[in-house]
Amino acid sequence: MSIAKLLNLKTIQDSRGNLTFIQNDSILNFEIKRVYYLHDIPFKSERGGHAHKNLQQLIIPLSGSFNIYLNNGFSEETFFMSDPTKGLFVNNLVWREMRNFSSGSVCLVLASELYYEEDYIRDFDEFIKYVSK
Repeated sequence: MSIAKLLNLKTIQDSRGNLTFIQNDSILNFEIKRVYYLHDIPFKSERGGHAHKNLQQLIIPLSGSFNIYLNNGFSEETFFMSDPTKGLFVNNLVWREMRNFSSGSVCLVLASELYYEEDYIRDFDEFIKYVSK
């Protein structure tokens, strides 16, 4: 069983280009409470390096490409993200690291919760202890 789920986002195509959309009543298991995006990421930089106790996310590559490494404490998986019509649903209690950003990458994240520092687990060993309970 996969740690995360790659979702096909609804896309309308015509001669003017593509329009891809997400609605709360569509493929998401959560109400969107926060939206943010990563951009202008320096060469060889990594993002993430944490897990969330409660927060769920949908991660979408709007432009460029990057890898997402996931670990739930029992197995690990890596996803190559480059298609803006696909989003990666990442549940809570999954360690995530994002690497290998191509030049000009833009990563959009839809989150189920507002920012709460208490929701983050920022040490991998602490994360392993937390999910082993």
